[in-house]
Amino acid sequence: MDLKTLPMHDYVNWLRHSSPYINAHRDCTFVIMLSGDCLEHASFPNIVHDLVLLHSLGVRLVLVFGTRPQIDRRLASLGLNARYHHDLRITDAQTLSCVMDAVGHVRIALEAHLSMDVALSPMQGARLRVTSGNFVTARPIGVLDGVDYQHTGEVRRIDRKGINRLLDERSIVLLSPLGYSPTGEVFNLACEDVATRAAIDLQADKLVLYGSHLGLIDQAGHLVRELRPQQIPPHLARLGSDYQAELLDAAAQACRGGVRRTHLVSYVEDGALLTELFTRDGSGTLVTQEQFEQTREASIEDVGGLIELIRPLEEQGILVRRSRDVLEREISQFSVVERDGMIIACAALYPISGSQAGELACLAVNPDYRHGGRGDVLLERIEYRARLLGLKTLFVLTTRTAHWFRERGFEPSGVERLPEARAQMYNYQRNSKVFEKAL
Repeated sequence: MDLKTLPMHDYVNWLRHSSPYINAHRDCTFVIMLSGDCLEHASFPNIVHDLVLLHSLGVRLVLVFGTRPQIDRRLASLGLNARYHHDLRITDAQTLSCVMDAVGHVRIALEAHLSMDVALSPMQGARLRVTSGNFVTARPIGVLDGVDYQHTGEVRRIDRKGINRLLDERSIVLLSPLGYSPTGEVFNLACEDVATRAAIDLQADKLVLYGSHLGLIDQAGHLVRELRPQQIPPHLARLGSDYQAELLDAAAQACRGGVRRTHLVSYVEDGALLTELFTRDGSGTLVTQEQFEQTREASIEDVGGLIELIRPLEEQGILVRRSRDVLEREISQFSVVERDGMIIACAALYPISGSQAGELACLAVNPDYRHGGRGDVLLERIEYRARLLGLKTLFVLTTRTAHWFRERGFEPSGVERLPEARAQMYNYQRNSKVFEKAL
């Protein structure tokens, strides 16, 4: 989404709809991993602007950067070959020198980017404080499969108290892919490892991993919007040694370690971070232990969301008008689909007194989420609830969606087929068509 090309009305609506996320993200800790390729992409200056915006909105930022391509270039300039085993660099003494050189140059460049205060730019007046240091304690990987990794290490501990103190002071904390041992040694680390451990040890609210893809792409070439850690292993097997697998594995580790949400976003797509964090559907892949979308029975807290959902349909004459008082009294009849705190679909079941029949009513789906099968999910739930109540027949009265119900097993009926208690309430002015389905 390019806000520059949005009509003013759409821009205003986008800003209004982003306000719940602005409030939700304030004072939260985000760990954001910027790979070495990300730092060199043409879109990186815009990513810096997006990070500054997050900081200005009260987000506590920990930035972890990588340097893989920068190190490889330094090795090539010396006529040295980069050596890897299981996708981890083998760091001998000469390679370590290149690593330290690359990390130093990238860190300084990053600090310079975050220190810009150019007139008429998104950075004007930002006045950021960026802090880096020896926050990562590391240990050597040692010898695996007979291969000595030498100065390649893994994270042993993150200085949680030190980092949190700086975040409390409104600093942006910068973590490099270097770790230090209590004996004064320096180790080359994978930035994915640093980012994941930092997110876990800091109990971060989010871990954001930048990659070249929009997110996880499935076998059909479609973007996977969300998944659980337990759904990740088949994707890892399919991706093999692809870098996307490393990011996905890091996301799974973070979730298992207690990080609520991990986001895979693209550094190629301008504004991907903002659309991922400030829109309901995002732009990348969300990995979370939580249920992002759920179908459940409605509660009194859902009345406001139901009104917002059904009011446009009532104004069009598609649904019968219901006041707030009526919805509050009848809320136990409703089932809803909730997506990230928003009611996006609903349906109600009204048992008809003096009979073994019920009425399916107020089936509505937010226009932005139609064609996603949510109407079928709610119909199945209503039928399940009806069977639990011992109902034998389900009636529906509709003016505009007759074909949808017929395609799902409802047969044309008439007012004369309605149980007496419901037939007496039939509104002949609406002239609704009656359909029924045996359960």
